Amino acid sequence: MSLQKNLRNLTIKQIEAQDTYKVRLPVLRPGRPIEDCEFNNDTHKDTFHLGLYYKADLIGVVTFMKTINEDLQERRPYQLRGMAILEEYQGLKYGDLLIQAGESLVNEKQGKLIWLNAREIAVRFYERNGFKVSGDSFDIPKIGKHYMMYKTI
Repeated sequence: MSLQKNLRNLTIKQIEAQDTYKVRLPVLRPGRPIEDCEFNNDTHKDTFHLGLYYKADLIGVVTFMKTINEDLQERRPYQLRGMAILEEYQGLKYGDLLIQAGESLVNEKQGKLIWLNAREIAVRFYERNGFKVSGDSFDIPKIGKHYMMYKTI
């Protein structure tokens, strides 16, 4: 099946934390137990999750958490976590749509900065979306090399 970027068939909406597991598991935690898909503060009142649907199918997710980063001076930062697009939909810039929708909601919530820990393989994607690397790489056990990145909005 050849996929084309058809924006008419795409919808982004807020979803529950548990709904993100369907995409987090195969993309971010393959071969691991479903419990590894749960993040600290997934259900906190200041956390929100976005789901990207192609027709009726959930194909992408992202989470934004109001989380202080001591390396940054901003008092109202949000952390972007769990960005994942199902493999067959990757490379179509659908992740850009999730980031744009998340930035809009963070802005509505008076957030001024978004930061994240990017996997080495995803750094270019985030740079293309306006994020900057801060500091040296670091290792997250069981996951791999990461870079802290941020973007002022």
